[in-house]
Amino acid sequence: MQEKLERWINWMEFDEVVSGKHNAPHNILGLHDFDKGQVFTVFRPHAKNVFITDMNGNNVIQLEEVEEESGFFGKYVDGHKYKAPYKVRVQYSDNDIVEFADPYCFKPQITSDDLYVFAEGNHYEIYDKLGAHPMVIDGVRGTYFAVWAPHARAVSVVGSFNMWDGMLHPMRTLEVSGIYELFIPGVEPGAIYKYEILTRQGEILLKADPYANCAELRPDNASVVTDLTTFKWDDDKWMKERAAKNRDKLRKEPVSIYETHLGSWKKKDDGTEDGFYNYRELAPMLADYLLEMGYTHIELMGIAEYPFDGSWGYQVTGYYAPTRRYGDPQDFMYFVNYMHNKGIHVILDWVPAHFPRDAHGLGRFDGQPLYEHPDPRRGEHPHWGTYIFNYAYKEVENFLIANGLFWLKKFHIDGLRVDAVASMLYLDYGKNDGEWLPNENGGKENLDAINLFKHMNKQFEDRAPGTVVIAEESTSWAGVTAPVQLDGLGFLFKWNMGWMNDFLEYMKLDPYFRSFNHNKLTFSMHYAYSENFIQVLSHDEVVHGKCSMIEKMPGEYEDKFGNLRTAYGFMYGHPGKKLLFMGQEFAQFREWSEERSLDWELLDYDMHRKMKAYVRDLNKLYSEYEAMYVNDYDPIGFEWMSCDNADLSVVSFVRRGTSLKNQLLFICNFTPVEYDDFRTAVPCLGKYTKILCSDDLCYGGTGVKNSKTVQAEKIKCEKKDYSIEMNLPPLSVTVYKFDYKEDKENKEDKVNKENKADKEGK
Repeated sequence: MQEKLERWINWMEFDEVVSGKHNAPHNILGLHDFDKGQVFTVFRPHAKNVFITDMNGNNVIQLEEVEEESGFFGKYVDGHKYKAPYKVRVQYSDNDIVEFADPYCFKPQITSDDLYVFAEGNHYEIYDKLGAHPMVIDGVRGTYFAVWAPHARAVSVVGSFNMWDGMLHPMRTLEVSGIYELFIPGVEPGAIYKYEILTRQGEILLKADPYANCAELRPDNASVVTDLTTFKWDDDKWMKERAAKNRDKLRKEPVSIYETHLGSWKKKDDGTEDGFYNYRELAPMLADYLLEMGYTHIELMGIAEYPFDGSWGYQVTGYYAPTRRYGDPQDFMYFVNYMHNKGIHVILDWVPAHFPRDAHGLGRFDGQPLYEHPDPRRGEHPHWGTYIFNYAYKEVENFLIANGLFWLKKFHIDGLRVDAVASMLYLDYGKNDGEWLPNENGGKENLDAINLFKHMNKQFEDRAPGTVVIAEESTSWAGVTAPVQLDGLGFLFKWNMGWMNDFLEYMKLDPYFRSFNHNKLTFSMHYAYSENFIQVLSHDEVVHGKCSMIEKMPGEYEDKFGNLRTAYGFMYGHPGKKLLFMGQEFAQFREWSEERSLDWELLDYDMHRKMKAYVRDLNKLYSEYEAMYVNDYDPIGFEWMSCDNADLSVVSFVRRGTSLKNQLLFICNFTPVEYDDFRTAVPCLGKYTKILCSDDLCYGGTGVKNSKTVQAEKIKCEKKDYSIEMNLPPLSVTVYKFDYKEDKENKEDKVNKENKADKEGK
């Protein structure tokens, strides 16, 4: 019998297995038909005895070690009475016996079709195939592991279940795909693992799973087996309503975003090193606060797993895993589900632009550039010290597109804010001459990234309808939010970085100098409809010596608050959706730091409480009046009443909705000067009712008195036929609502004049 076994063995493959270099171990390990019988083989270094049994522990066969000290055991048996699955019993000593179903008797769970579609870059559910997935195969419970490592010499799964010994669970490669797979019975959720990769240069790498759904808490960095199917969602109504929304519907909805860093929004004062709240603890606290403040959306910084706190989550190592800083994946699912049940949309910051060089991460994953471009002129960011994805690789494109869909579908995320889009679009971004490589046409546009965005946004729209994708794009690249079918990049919204820079430069000025920089206030309306913009005052504006929003404002203590209230009022009135970073709603004086909680104790002080109340009322005004949002991207939704009054630094404008009722007039005074009997243009006659004034005492203002209602008069002002008279408070935004009514008498006069002009012309 042993002679038949030795005749069956391919001795080259035998050498590959015992030296840890075999990339197709199923060829020689497991159960195989041979001649008129069967061959069992098991590789277990240092084992004393190895037995085969059926799944009930019966029909015991003792295997023999093929070569002394080789750890390779085998047996030829006559007939074909045994079948998979079966158990292996390994005896290392009298008291050290382990038993398990043989991993090498299970068929692959990845088909040839899967391999083909992945190689084409179109396997949009590849996250269900690659990674670590608890499952039952042929009645045996375990975990299926699969990883893409095409340049590897061999790959093994190592972890807490095999003493991190790469000799015990070598994986097999499937066809010519570069994908390695192995089903390991008995591995349950919670198991810690990595991939041990033998490179073609003979180096051994330990890599976290690129498709892992969970990871250890830093500084540990192994992947963790988890089962995403165990969480029970109850947001079916939300998801059904979401799926019914198209691009046009989404553009017309109110969007007021609270940008949040979960680890520093609030911290526990319990003496622990990090003081992090769990996702489940944060959910009710944040939801209550968002509802109190009137926000419609929350945008979360840095949720995909990352090793360094100071990167804020923008240097990702685990693209398919929510960070363990605040709990496990099921805890994060709870967070999203809770938000949906409270009517709050969840947006994630997403980083397909670059990734860090950490040894356990994606960099040089299989010993060679794989996820990153091999040419450093295309594959590295000099000033960030990170790698750039190789968007030309179809499998990398698939990795990123499937990752976006993973968050939108598996975690029910409502939108992605794509970080650093400009760095992806331009090959010379952040690089000096000689540090970048032109495209095939000699230009600086990254053609592969452009194709990625178009492919990505089309799939997001088709496969996750009702979700939003937002570009953080800092240049004037044309068509960022144009649909893909019109040759745009296909994003739904774009951060308005130009407005943000101009507006903050304007607000930093002493009011005396604002009259000389009036264009910084008004210029944004020249391009307001070129893209679907979001007006943003984000985390980037309150770090690295840029000062908090309140500290940017000029003047003494009260003046700073007056300036900030005016800034927020103008921002909310300006066309475009809204985003404000946490802490700025109550005028935190310190710059934001991820290492500490927001300064909630400031709410013990009157001016900070009143600022918070003001932002709350701005949000509620915003959601209550459709004129504030429904026509953000249609010129009919905005009209200047006065934009040339640079000497006084005063502007006024009208926001319109879908009807003649409840239109809004904004009057903004950017100086600390009060103007009595101030006359300003309005679009029509009728009654104007004040609904908000930033200068009211309840918001910390001076409380300049004004009538609740004002009647418009037929008195020309600012080249308009009608106007109202009011007391204009210092450093203020005053909002009136009115119903548009056409002046029939004035209309008849205009018609008569036009007819007269026509006759005279004839």
